Amino acid sequence: MRGLIAGRPLMLANHRWIEELGLCSSDLEASMQVHERQGHSLSLLADDSGVLALIAVADTVRPSSAAAMEALRSLGVTPVMLTGDNAATATAIAALSGIEEVRSNLLPQDKLEAVADLQARYGFAAMAGDGINDAPALAQADIGFAMGAAGTHIAIEAADVVIMNDDLMRVPETIALSRRTFRILRQNIALALGIKALFLVLTVAGNATMWMAVFADMGTSLIVIANGLRLLRSPNLLTHRR
Repeated sequence: MRGLIAGRPLMLANHRWIEELGLCSSDLEASMQVHERQGHSLSLLADDSGVLALIAVADTVRPSSAAAMEALRSLGVTPVMLTGDNAATATAIAALSGIEEVRSNLLPQDKLEAVADLQARYGFAAMAGDGINDAPALAQADIGFAMGAAGTHIAIEAADVVIMNDDLMRVPETIALSRRTFRILRQNIALALGIKALFLVLTVAGNATMWMAVFADMGTSLIVIANGLRLLRSPNLLTHRR
């Protein structure tokens, strides 16, 4: 951003913008590298003559982040970090989170293209994000997860799933739940069609009775309902892998 304070033009910029303005120096680069290696994101206060101040901030890695990444890998999912931060900061944060593949210095369009590339590589890609810059990628992904507490309105609108407590463990739990639901759904379809097919064969053979007809109808309905209710008996969904 750029503005006037007491008639003096000032700007708050990132590293890229300062370089484009020709205000970067070797001493400034050295100071920035120290902070970047520590996982800090940097903003630079400058005027037309040069950089006046360097502001370093750091994201706090949630305690559950590393566990969430490990849970994703146990489900056969490859976590990838997409970030607008510089490479050094992104690498430091990724190391704390247990993420091996990192793509840094990304603009919103770059994130969208990265998701499209992952879809081409893996066939399916999900995206978790909370900012305005994440919205295009959330819309591009096959499934978008938005953080409900800290997320921006546009990110929430672009996503398919909203995580209200911002806990990344909800992502692997959602994947595990959806896989288990799909398995039970296929079981129920097979049960329903199998029982009705058996009853049809008995009917054609002349061996069907009224009680068999009742079982093939109401009995089948009760069986598939009971089988579906097994979803409620899974206190730890992550124990149910593929």
